[in-house]
Amino acid sequence: MAPPRLTLEELQAARDRTVPDVVASGLSVLFCGINPGLMSAATGHHFARPGNRFWPVLHLSGFTPRRLAPSEQHELLAYGLGVTNVVARATARADELSDEEYREGGRLLTAKVRLLRPRWLAVVGITAYRAAFGDRKAATGPQERTLGGSRVWVLPNPSGLNAHWTATTMAEEYARLRRAATEDPSP
Repeated sequence: MAPPRLTLEELQAARDRTVPDVVASGLSVLFCGINPGLMSAATGHHFARPGNRFWPVLHLSGFTPRRLAPSEQHELLAYGLGVTNVVARATARADELSDEEYREGGRLLTAKVRLLRPRWLAVVGITAYRAAFGDRKAATGPQERTLGGSRVWVLPNPSGLNAHWTATTMAEEYARLRRAATEDPSP
């Protein structure tokens, strides 16, 4: 399904909106974006910008049997997956967020994870993870930190602006998490 065509005015009107989480208790993996972009806020769908590679990478890595469209985000729940954000407020760029917003987002995310108890929290973006949790030396991959019994994995940011990672190399890293979540399904 093609993404909706939105005017610049419609996109700008979405600034500071939020996008509802797609969550349930006991998920296998809760994916956590940085914050909604304007396209996501305007449509109400996570990772909605056409150049974002989240949905293709999720499929390439084996998390979903087919490539889902952002408008099909609620189908994630059937696969034991969910999606949320570190910061709820929509912006045009992540660099519009303050350090305090990241820290508060980390506190709120910790509470959400303790309540929902996913086996894995997957933060998609090393910079967001470092800022939210004050861990300046964190690297992509599994983290030592746990949140209320949930393990944490940092994945590459799927934004099309993240040129350090291709869809293929990103899918390989996402598949590492999928295998870990499959091999050890215990909470």
